[in-house]
Amino acid sequence: MIAILTSGGDAPGMNAAIRAVVRSAQDAGHHVLGVPNGYAGLMEGNYLHLGQRSVDGIMYRGGTMLGSARSVEFKTKAGRQKALANLHAAGATALVVVGGNGSQTGAYALEQMGFPVVGIASTIDNDLLGTDVTLGVDTAINIAVEAIDRLQTTAGSHRRAFLVEVMGRDCGYLALQAAIAGGAEAVAIPEVETHPERIEATLRQAHERGRRGGIVVVAEGAKYNAEALAAWFKADGAQLGYELRTITLGHVQRGGTPTAADRVLGSRLGAEAVRVLLEGQSGVLVGIQSGSLCTTPLGDIAGKTKTPDLSLLALAEALAL
Repeated sequence: MIAILTSGGDAPGMNAAIRAVVRSAQDAGHHVLGVPNGYAGLMEGNYLHLGQRSVDGIMYRGGTMLGSARSVEFKTKAGRQKALANLHAAGATALVVVGGNGSQTGAYALEQMGFPVVGIASTIDNDLLGTDVTLGVDTAINIAVEAIDRLQTTAGSHRRAFLVEVMGRDCGYLALQAAIAGGAEAVAIPEVETHPERIEATLRQAHERGRRGGIVVVAEGAKYNAEALAAWFKADGAQLGYELRTITLGHVQRGGTPTAADRVLGSRLGAEAVRVLLEGQSGVLVGIQSGSLCTTPLGDIAGKTKTPDLSLLALAEALAL
């Protein structure tokens, strides 16, 4: 019997992964247990039997039907032993963990204790090693770009500049993608030092060229987030040529209907996780590289993050000229 949980921040496409795990496992003659509320639920032991009909109509919904919660107790050895005892008592012989870096670190801890675990790469931050893209990031980018498109209209109408803060924790991937796709004048990310005076000059030059409005995309983990950057401009008496506004998209990027890309990716990763387990593999993360499904040992990714392709920063700056 295979158990499945979703952990950490919710990501669009998680439900597609759950659906694929359930239906792929049942097609191979195996039952599936759903674990509500992530690792906290794993320790509570109130699991759900998931059948074919249990996952009807969930693929187009955002979030996760199983819920998610963070757990301090699970980080302790006693908490993990409690979780394993509950899994054994429920008859589970393997576990699929859908989540990001923290979730896969937890998955690795269980694997080290002798329980078969396979991870599915899922986080809107796209900071996991072992995969080119994570589940949920495509939807998050599209939501950010849609918001930027709308702000471009208002910016041009009122001769304003917007500092648009996007999520991503300490990874600038979302910000870079959104800045390029949204035609932003500048972008600030955690991986590269932000120079407010350069952003000020960029906006001023855009105004002098006749640009009616400006957009600066700011990653939440940057040294100067949107609020800090606005405060710097105010204290410096910046002459931007525009009236300045600050917008924080926040958790709106996690919600909404998953894109087709995230639905397909979730389906592929979920089915692959089951295939890997049934072939006797465990302790790996299922991801995608160069368009092909792949596995990476959890020990190689636990507690680590990847840096986005910084050539995208040069591209964003070149296209903003």
